[in-house]
Amino acid sequence: MGDKYLRKLLIVGTTSLVRRAKYNPATIDPRLADLLARKPTRVATVAMANKTARIIWAIMVRGDIFRTCHWPALAA
Repeated sequence: MGDKYLRKLLIVGTTSLVRRAKYNPATIDPRLADLLARKPTRVATVAMANKTARIIWAIMVRGDIFRTCHWPALAA
C-alpha cells in the first residue's frame, strides 16, 4: 500500500544493501545478515524495506532524530 514510487525507492535502496552484504558481510546490520541466512534474497529485501519504512514513519510522527543504537524506554 501507499505511494508506489516511494515503495520502489525503498526496495531499490535495500537491494543495494543486500548486494553490499554479499561482498562485505562484516559491515552490514546483523539483523540483515540473519534474515538473509533464513530467507530468500528478495523476501529479505522486501522485509528490510518494510522495516525501514516503519522506522521512517516513527521518526516523522515523533519528530525525533534517527539514532543507530536506540534502546526503547521500558514501560513502568
